[in-house]
Amino acid sequence: MSFSEFDLIERFFSGHANRDDVVIGVGDDAAVLNVPTGQQLVVTTDTLIEGVHFPIETSAEHIGYKSLAVSLSDLAAMGAEPAWATLSLAIPAYDEAWLTGFSHGFLELAKTHNVALVGGDTVSGPLSITVQLHGLVPDGQAIRRDGASKGDLVYVTGTLGDAGLALAGLQNRLNLDPVILKRLRQRLDCPTPRIEAGLALRGLASACIDVSDGLLSDLGHITNKSGVGADIILEQLPLSVDTEQYIANSGDWNIALVAGDDYELCFTAPANNKIESLLKSLGCTCIGKITQQAKIRCFHTDGSLYESGKTGFDHFAV
Repeated sequence: MSFSEFDLIERFFSGHANRDDVVIGVGDDAAVLNVPTGQQLVVTTDTLIEGVHFPIETSAEHIGYKSLAVSLSDLAAMGAEPAWATLSLAIPAYDEAWLTGFSHGFLELAKTHNVALVGGDTVSGPLSITVQLHGLVPDGQAIRRDGASKGDLVYVTGTLGDAGLALAGLQNRLNLDPVILKRLRQRLDCPTPRIEAGLALRGLASACIDVSDGLLSDLGHITNKSGVGADIILEQLPLSVDTEQYIANSGDWNIALVAGDDYELCFTAPANNKIESLLKSLGCTCIGKITQQAKIRCFHTDGSLYESGKTGFDHFAV
C-alpha cells in the first residue's frame, strides 16, 4: 500500500489545534496564531537524536513524550505558559505501529499542557525529532539566567541523579538491580516538565534554568551570566531513595551533580521566609547560596570540599 507524506500527517498529526488562538494550524504552508495583547512570545527549539538523547531501544511512545517534555522544560524555566508546537520528524521508513505510539506519547502530553500542534515537517532519513515550542509570558515577566545576586538562595525542583543513574545502568557502566533500573528509567524516558513551578516562580525567582546537562553545568550558566558564584551543600541535594543508596555505597556525588537528563528547574531567589512554604509545596529544595567568587564550590555539611572534576554533558566536548 502506498502512503504519502501528506497521508502520514493527516492520519497521525492533524486535527489537534485545540486552542481558540490558532487561526490556521496543520495543513497549510504556515500556521497563523493570535498572540494576546500584553503577552510576549517565548520560543524554544530542541532536536533529539537516536542514541544521543534516548537509548536506541526506547519505545516510540516514550520518544514522543520526551521530545515534547524537554521543550516544555525550557518554557518552565522561563516562567512561560505553553501554547503552540511545531514538529519536524525524520524517520527511516513508514512504520504504522511506531507512528501510532510516537504520536500518542507526543499528543497526550500536549493535551495535558494545552499545547496545540500547528505545523512542522516529515521527511525520510535517520531518526531525529525537532520540536519548536512557543509559550506566552506577561510583558517583562520572563525569568532569565542573568538575575542572580550575592546572598540569593539556590533551589532545585524534584530530585537529581535518577535519569543519569538509569542511563549508566542501560549502558552497563553500572550493575543495577532490574527492578531499580525499571523504576529509574521512568525518570529518564518520561521527565516531568515543571510548568506549574515555573509559572509560580514569576516575580519570585531572580534567575532560573532547567537541568538538562547536569546541575553544575546548568547552574554554571546562571552564575556566568550573573557574574557570581555559588556554594552547594551536597547533603542538601534532593535524592530519590535509589540514588541516595547508590551514593551512600559509592561516594559518587557526580551522579547528582553532572549526569544530566533530570529536566528539573534550578533557580535562585532572595532569602525570604514568606515564600518558603510556597516553594516547599512546589517540591523545591534549597541546596546552597549565591556567592561573590566566580566559581561553584561543593561542600559536605562538615565543611570539607568535594572536587567533582567534571562539569556536565557537552555535545562537542573533546
